Amino acid sequence: MFAPICLFTYNRPKETLRTLQALKANSLAKDSRLFIFSDGPKKNSLADVEKVRELIEDVNGFKSVEVYLSQVNKGLSHSIIDGVSTIIEQFGKVIVLEDDLITSPNFLNFMNQALDFYSSENKIFSISGYSLDLPSLKDYPKDWYLGYRASSWGWGTWQNRWKEVDWEVKDFKKFKRNPFGQYQFMRGGSDLPWMLYKQMNGKIDSWAIRWCYNQFKNDQYTVFPSQSKVISIGFGEAASNTKKTTRFDTCLDTTQKSIFYFEKKPKMDTKLNKEFKNKFSLINRIKNRLLQFM
Repeated sequence: MFAPICLFTYNRPKETLRTLQALKANSLAKDSRLFIFSDGPKKNSLADVEKVRELIEDVNGFKSVEVYLSQVNKGLSHSIIDGVSTIIEQFGKVIVLEDDLITSPNFLNFMNQALDFYSSENKIFSISGYSLDLPSLKDYPKDWYLGYRASSWGWGTWQNRWKEVDWEVKDFKKFKRNPFGQYQFMRGGSDLPWMLYKQMNGKIDSWAIRWCYNQFKNDQYTVFPSQSKVISIGFGEAASNTKKTTRFDTCLDTTQKSIFYFEKKPKMDTKLNKEFKNKFSLINRIKNRLLQFM
């Protein structure tokens, strides 16, 4: 059974249409159940939310399509936590997309094969369809690599990993008094402790940083594709979290490959991990801020 797909939408009809068109072009779309979650409008977004809802009324090309319309604005974090929890409880696994992600035609192939292969390997926390553009991936021989940090751009996981997440982060007071623990958390990027601090102090509303923190606490990994199956088109003023950046630019897989090979008890590639971590370094973040300002 292929994993169900959860698509979270809000107020971007053009991006939503492109996301659906690309997803529908996947070779496994016709065999996959699609659940679309539409968040309720804020005062200034009613017209665009209504356009999105008109669009998702007539989606076809999938095994089945079910639409959930929220009457209130939950925000992205609550929408994803509630929606994923609902679907993953029924099916035991899930693939998740937001309304600004273009997928390659073999995205669902990679995701489903990886979810099946690592379903009983509890060291694997999630599967990512997105991959950073890392120098060492240019001639990388494998279909996958490991990362310490989950991605929120086209991902999948299993019920037994999802249900263990402490969304309240009850141990945060203890963690913020533990400099060694904060340093260890930075193995996935030096921005992670600061993002968690902002989340817990109400400066941001991110489900993903809490997701990443739970992965770190349990010493688990994310499986990434060596060629990205996802690119984002969501940068701009309408974006919920990311306004403009080039750090995450990557090339979409055009190989049409449909069979992927994985390894039991996979090991971290230290060189790739160093390059991955560098994408989130303080220097790179400062450079990106300067580019945005310019």
